Amino acid sequence: MSQSENSHGSPGVISGHLKEDIDHWLAKFPPDRRRSAVLAALRAAQHENNGYLTKELMDGIADYIGLPPIQVYEVATFYSMFETKPVGRHHVSVCTNISCMLRGSDRIVKHLEAKLNIRMGETTPDKKFTLVEAECLGSCGTAPMMQIGDVYHENLDEAKVDTILKGLR
Repeated sequence: MSQSENSHGSPGVISGHLKEDIDHWLAKFPPDRRRSAVLAALRAAQHENNGYLTKELMDGIADYIGLPPIQVYEVATFYSMFETKPVGRHHVSVCTNISCMLRGSDRIVKHLEAKLNIRMGETTPDKKFTLVEAECLGSCGTAPMMQIGDVYHENLDEAKVDTILKGLR
């Protein structure tokens, strides 16, 4: 078998490090529950691939785990934590659900759009920031809030947003 093929014979889009990570998660589940490792596999693959998943990468994960590709696509397109197109280095998710909305998330969104000079769903020309809406990030008691990468920023106002953005530039 060539180095460009994985153990199942498909093109080697899955790195050795990613295989190790997937194997770690597969070991946590019974053999008939391999699908349970898909979330962790996608998260690791997205992290390794500059913040987004390609069709080839999802196909590679499906093949490596031994699933039909559609089962991997369903997970990748259902959860808002996964991106299937290139994103900025800093992925900014602003919660706009009812608790955040009632506590001013609309002001935060407008402020971010003006500060970054982009609209919701866009990426800055320098590829540093992507701004997206999140249905709910589960931090209702500390609304309004946003998530940048894996970090929650809560009890936001415009000044706090400016400080956070300054630290990321």
